[in-house]
Amino acid sequence: MSTQFPIFYSDEFLEHDTGAYHPEQPGRLIAITQMLKAQPWADQLEWRLPTPLENQGDRLIQALSAIHPQRYVEAVQVLAESGGGHIDPDTVASPRSYGVAMLAVSAWLDGVDAVLALGQPAFVASRPPGHHALPERGMGFCIFANAAIAAHYALHQPGVQRVAILDWDVHHGNGTQAIVEGNPDIAFCSLHEFPQYPGTGAAHERGKHNNVLNFPMQTGSTIADYRPHFEQKIVPFLQHFQPDLLIVSAGYDANLADPLAGMALQPQDYGVFTDRCLQITRRILFGLEGGYDFDALAQSVTATIEQCLRNSYLGSSER
Repeated sequence: MSTQFPIFYSDEFLEHDTGAYHPEQPGRLIAITQMLKAQPWADQLEWRLPTPLENQGDRLIQALSAIHPQRYVEAVQVLAESGGGHIDPDTVASPRSYGVAMLAVSAWLDGVDAVLALGQPAFVASRPPGHHALPERGMGFCIFANAAIAAHYALHQPGVQRVAILDWDVHHGNGTQAIVEGNPDIAFCSLHEFPQYPGTGAAHERGKHNNVLNFPMQTGSTIADYRPHFEQKIVPFLQHFQPDLLIVSAGYDANLADPLAGMALQPQDYGVFTDRCLQITRRILFGLEGGYDFDALAQSVTATIEQCLRNSYLGSSER
C-alpha cells in the first residue's frame, strides 16, 4: 500500500480560547504540529482538514444527538455566541468554542471513516478534548464526548459490529464510560492515576455487560507498572472482544513532565502502548485528549505515530 498516515487537523482548533492561564491551550497543538513536521518521516504524513460544518448534511447532528440532548448542545451554542463563559469551573467556552468543538467531532468522525476505509491507523489532533463530557454536562476541559460519539457512529458503518475504546489519559474517562458502559457492542478500558480527578474508575466497575476494564494506577507509576497491565490484561481483554475498530483516547498527561498529574512515564513509553494496541488491530483511531507539558506532549504524539509507521504501516490491512 502507498497510503500515507492521515492526521486530521485544522488551525481552527486554535480558536478555542480558554484564557491565558488555562492549561488546555492552543499551544498544545502548535507544539505537536511543529514537531511532526520536523521529523525525517514527515513526508509519510497526510494532513487532512476535517469536513467543514457546512458540508456535513445530517451526519454530524445525527452523531452528536445520539449522545448529547439537543438542549445541551443548544446551551453550549448560546453560551459561546453570547460571548462565552464557564461550562463548569474548569471548562471554558469562548465565542468560537461551539464551532470549534463541533469541528473536533467532525474530525473524529472523519478519522473513523479513514481508518475503516484504509484498514490502518489515523490520528486526530483536535481540541477541546472530550472524555470527561457527560451527555448533559461538559466538565474537565471537555465539551462534547468525542470518543463516545465516534464509537456510536462507527457502529452504524458497514462491517462494524464491535468497537473498543482504550483510554490511556492520566485521568479516568468518566464521560466515555458513563455513555458506553450500557452498550454490549462497545468495550471500554482505562488506565488512570487514582485518586485523581474526577475520582471515578474503580477496578470493580465492570459495566453492564462485563465490557468495562479499569486500572487505577498509583501516583509515580512508570512504564514498568503499566506494561504488565497491557500485556496480561488489556491486550487479552480487547483481543477477546474482537473489535472491528479500536478508538484510543490518547491523553499524554501521565508523562513525568506533566504539570497536572503525578505519573512518571516518558514520551517514548507511548510507543510501547501503541505497539501493544497494534497487536489487537491495525484499525486504530488515536484521538487527542490531555497532555499539558507542550514538549512532552509533542514528543509523545510523535512516538505514537512513529510506532505506527515502524510497525509495517504500509503492510497488511488485516485486523
